[in-house]
Amino acid sequence: MDILKRFKPIIKIAFKVCAHCGMCAESCFLYINHRDDPTYMPSYKFLTPLRLIYKKKNNLSNDDMESIKELVWKKCVLCSRCYCPIGIDIPKLISSVRDVLRQKGIEGIYEN
Repeated sequence: MDILKRFKPIIKIAFKVCAHCGMCAESCFLYINHRDDPTYMPSYKFLTPLRLIYKKKNNLSNDDMESIKELVWKKCVLCSRCYCPIGIDIPKLISSVRDVLRQKGIEGIYEN
């Protein structure tokens, strides 16, 4: 939970101010290529895992970690193109989720 403590101020702000406006989605080439799948929206890729991590107090099941892994590694290349008009640092938040998974021994290598 060390990582979450370090990023807590930025995470709290993101939870409070994300307006779900969709601007970040329009800047994500993966979302543009998968418009029918909202899980490719940058806001979804950071809000959903962080909410789950906090809700479960970082006691994630293997299924939780696999679903989060798919969001932050398979559905995000961390290209830093995602734009938030409010100023949320989406890449930093997605990176922090990756760090939480790494801390739990989950790596982002995908085989398929």
